[in-house]
Amino acid sequence: MIIEHPCVFNFLPPKSPHTLFTHAQKMAKPLAASILLFSAVICLLMCVSSAQKGHRSVQKWFKNLPHAKLKVTELHFYFHDVVGGKNPTVVSVARANSTSDSPTMFGLVMIVDDPLTAGPDPKSKIVGRAKGVMNYASMEEMGMLMTINFVFTGGKYNGSSLSVVGYNPIQRRYREMSVVGGSGVFRLARGVATAETAAFDAESGNAVVEYNVLVLHY
Repeated sequence: MIIEHPCVFNFLPPKSPHTLFTHAQKMAKPLAASILLFSAVICLLMCVSSAQKGHRSVQKWFKNLPHAKLKVTELHFYFHDVVGGKNPTVVSVARANSTSDSPTMFGLVMIVDDPLTAGPDPKSKIVGRAKGVMNYASMEEMGMLMTINFVFTGGKYNGSSLSVVGYNPIQRRYREMSVVGGSGVFRLARGVATAETAAFDAESGNAVVEYNVLVLHY
């Protein structure tokens, strides 16, 4: 006996252009995500490769360290604080509510990117930049806690830096701060940086400070 089963056909209306476009969008999203992921992986691999090369360079330097001689380097330059004008190199970024009432500006925080020059004239040869943070940290006198990197941009010290940390009582004639480290030529540096104000404009707040740095390094 033959049993016949009825065939049921579902006739769907043709998809509209809008539906087709939406479907294409859905298909494109995974592809875009894959491309983005692939690009991120490539960038990560390039960064890792660059970091490994730098790490190998430092490792090689440290292997030679036991045979390296301790060097003494003296540096002399001028530090220019430009507070006023169109292009200040010192900007205030935070202050306490009581700072405006403090005769020592206690609680003021400033970011600096000061030029370092070979001579006291701002137009003299630029040898680097002083980049860092200065905080007014004294209630008894005008004194700043400084965390500064002297980043050198010329001559045999180009690309090297010195890290200076210390208390700077700016109204005293001579000030002394610690050199706590460095990079490039000045790896494992330690030493002392002395500062003396060469010029100060009370109206603008601009200052020129003479620095002498004595540093030990390998």
